[in-house]
Amino acid sequence: MGVYVLVMLGVTAAVTDATQACAAWPICGSGYDLPQTLIGWIVIVHRVIAALVGGLLLATLGYALSNRLTRRVLLAILTGSVLYPFQAGIGAIVATKGGTDLLSGIHLGGGLSIFLSLTVALAWTLESDTGTRARQKTTHEEVPTSPHNSPTEAESPVGTTETGFRGVIAAYVRLTKPRLMWLLSLVASAGMGLAAATSATLTPEIALATLAGGVLSIGASGTFNHILERDVDRQMQRTSDRPLATDVVSLSNAIVFGTVLSLGSVALFAWVNPLVAVLGLTAIIFYTVVYTLILKPHTVQNTVIGGAAGALPALIGWTAVAGEIGIGGIALAVLIFVWTPAHFYNLALAYQDDYERGGFPMMPVIRGETTTRKHVVWWLALTLAVAGGLATMQALGLLFAMTSIIFGGIFLYFVMQLHYRQSDSAAFRSFHASNAYLGSVLFAILIDSMVIWICQLQTPQHRIRESQFNSDCLRMRFSLVQCRT
Repeated sequence: MGVYVLVMLGVTAAVTDATQACAAWPICGSGYDLPQTLIGWIVIVHRVIAALVGGLLLATLGYALSNRLTRRVLLAILTGSVLYPFQAGIGAIVATKGGTDLLSGIHLGGGLSIFLSLTVALAWTLESDTGTRARQKTTHEEVPTSPHNSPTEAESPVGTTETGFRGVIAAYVRLTKPRLMWLLSLVASAGMGLAAATSATLTPEIALATLAGGVLSIGASGTFNHILERDVDRQMQRTSDRPLATDVVSLSNAIVFGTVLSLGSVALFAWVNPLVAVLGLTAIIFYTVVYTLILKPHTVQNTVIGGAAGALPALIGWTAVAGEIGIGGIALAVLIFVWTPAHFYNLALAYQDDYERGGFPMMPVIRGETTTRKHVVWWLALTLAVAGGLATMQALGLLFAMTSIIFGGIFLYFVMQLHYRQSDSAAFRSFHASNAYLGSVLFAILIDSMVIWICQLQTPQHRIRESQFNSDCLRMRFSLVQCRT
């Protein structure tokens, strides 16, 4: 995590042109002056942490050599240790003399490579230390009732207890998987925010139509998922009380309901623009046909590939504002895609017996719990690495970087607890930590990008050139002063 802090602070310094505020060595000004701005202090903190992390890395390498760790763990740590001085040298050049986009890209790639190599070593070490323990069962009362769920599947076993008209209405609401809606709507909102920070064409009408279409799309996908899995749902404790499994809603009514939701969703998306309608229809078909019918019952990689279902709202949000698929929307979609396995494998561990009873080839059922826990670490590492790449967007700043650092560290802590405690309760805590990470990061993206968007709206139509304008807006986030023109 120390290396990750370096990566995120380094990206923030580069995006905000912090080197201009403190280009001397080892401090600022003549070389021994304290920085005068928050941006300059970011540079100084980055340099201090770089020295501390270098010492920690040497200590880690010494520990690995003296304790004769496995060859693959030692090789991973050695890779990071060898890369670190080269990485520090490139960073010093960029910080004091400035650098080209290529040099900055190499610097970022080197930092992420060191982070990933150390995380791989951690995963292998945890696998070796904890791979023989048995999972502890939890009681039914410990099943989570949090509203946080996966964009692909997760649903807590909360049944419909009311009868009569209110019970039927509640059953139809449950068909739509409403607990998925808040997170996926937040994903789409973040996509719109990122696009708005670069194009400034977001209007309340577009935002509302996109979110409403997204809610209907999620509802349609959830309904078709209930329809196709109704027989299997009766065999699983977690899903045995679903509306179709208990015949609270008839099959024909559910089909009509899902179809109406789909048509309403596509209509709203089409009003925004045709490409959004295509992406929205693709999302419904992918979740219903590709994930539910093909991937989930037939391959252990169902969760990995199925992560595309949760990633599509990011593209929908971006395209609703920009009118085309752009690099920012793709980067956000990739973040959701790689986060999904790190998130959902925790739930698969907790409900392993239930999935096995339903005949689903989930990772813990096919590959075992030890391998699944190791993959959680790997996918978490990829999630944080992608967030590091996303931080290079000028629409994002220190808030996004610090949020990813803090909640990424919390997520990693609970993942490590999962390795050592290996209980269903530990799996649920890791599951909730994953939700906390993504939700917090998405809110940070919204806040960061909306500051830029508001700044753009306050700028006269005949404004100064775009590069200077963006620089002023970016500095506003740190100095908290009105955007200068």
